[in-house]
Amino acid sequence: MSDALISSGLLDRAFRRITTVWRDMASSVGGEADETLETQMQACLAGRGGEVSARNRAAKLAQTYLTRDEEGRKTFLRTLASFDSDPATVADAYTKVQAAEDAEERAIAKAALRKALEPPRLRLLTQFTAIPDGQKFLVDLRGFLLKVRGKDKLLAALESDLRSLLGAWFDISFLEMRRIDWHSPAALLEKLVDYEAVHAIRSWRDLKNRLDSDRRCYAFFHPRMPGEPLIFVEVALVRGLSGSVQNLLDEKAPVLDPREADTAIFYSISNCQAGLAGISFGNFLIKRVVEELSTEFRNLKTFATLSPIPGFRRWLDPLLAAPEPDLLSDDETKGLTDVLPAIDGPTALAHILAKRHWWRDPALRAAAEPVLTRLCARYLLVEANGKRARDPVAHFHLSNGARVERLNVAADTSDKGGRESATMMVNYLYDPARIEEYHEDYAGEGKRNASTAVRKLARGWR
Repeated sequence: MSDALISSGLLDRAFRRITTVWRDMASSVGGEADETLETQMQACLAGRGGEVSARNRAAKLAQTYLTRDEEGRKTFLRTLASFDSDPATVADAYTKVQAAEDAEERAIAKAALRKALEPPRLRLLTQFTAIPDGQKFLVDLRGFLLKVRGKDKLLAALESDLRSLLGAWFDISFLEMRRIDWHSPAALLEKLVDYEAVHAIRSWRDLKNRLDSDRRCYAFFHPRMPGEPLIFVEVALVRGLSGSVQNLLDEKAPVLDPREADTAIFYSISNCQAGLAGISFGNFLIKRVVEELSTEFRNLKTFATLSPIPGFRRWLDPLLAAPEPDLLSDDETKGLTDVLPAIDGPTALAHILAKRHWWRDPALRAAAEPVLTRLCARYLLVEANGKRARDPVAHFHLSNGARVERLNVAADTSDKGGRESATMMVNYLYDPARIEEYHEDYAGEGKRNASTAVRKLARGWR
């Protein structure tokens, strides 16, 4: 079954179920057929008729949003965003803060100011949580909002309010970690296929292989979204560090007895909800999984990733097109131009990378591998956006307390791997005894911890 078919069927079923429930709730509300959005929202804020009526009106409003096209949804969001705090009320409350004569009076005035600043749209957003699947509705609403917001300041203000609400509602203390295996509900397995963002799941056989006895998959769930993973991580139990994702995912490879494994390889971590962007769970999930696996398998000594380097070619290709002085050493240039004659070393390397399956040619690989490895070490450990590592995946793992352990050429030989990272992948090591130390090094000083071998490579450029 293809990803597209699974995704389409999943979304169609979810859409039909939710809209049917909301339509039944909304039918008891009444209202004019040509009722405006603003009128609907004002009715929700008025809160007439008690709790049941309020839930039904919120369901009707949610249904109105969900059945509109993209332009209609943008209009809905702009109308919702227009329910802002009243400037005159805010100004009056601020004047009272300034006029307060003592600390006690000032504290009361500040509380009144905070209440005056709270826009009515926050109450509207909160009302959606009372309806079935309301939490998921708001997560998806923010996902759409992030996509269409652009430079619209009104929508930006609405998104900021919604992000604050979701950040509080999806605090890590509310989340439950669960293992997903082949016996999990089919609907949940379909969602793994749909949400996998690193290494696409090609078939049910591929999925079953990733959930075999020497594999683990863990996800965070929220109690109000029990069937919806927020983020999940896939783990392989192996011997030694893995240096090829194709070998790791080989469906024909023999299954290893987990009790014989000494290493847990985190090879894919995927955020499932676009509407929760910027609300981080990954660092907590990895640490929880390390604890879980350490308890289950005392034989595991090493916890590491086999991670993509998605920004490597975006950084490298312009350098090869317009090389900086001393990008390559004389020996590197000679090695490259000997196997592929070109005007200079950078051009030769660019031509090698343009060749399909270049890594299968022993001469081309022997010339390119040491250069790519050194430049990749520089990219991961030296290149920066401010104090952050330039590569987004590197930033994620370094900020979580990992260190750069090993670089691997021909580690992802898929078209995507060649296009994004010149087939390279990196092992990040999670040492339970030093996770917090490495996290503080990176978060506080921007220090990127790495093995001696990788640090030596990164110092090899001038």
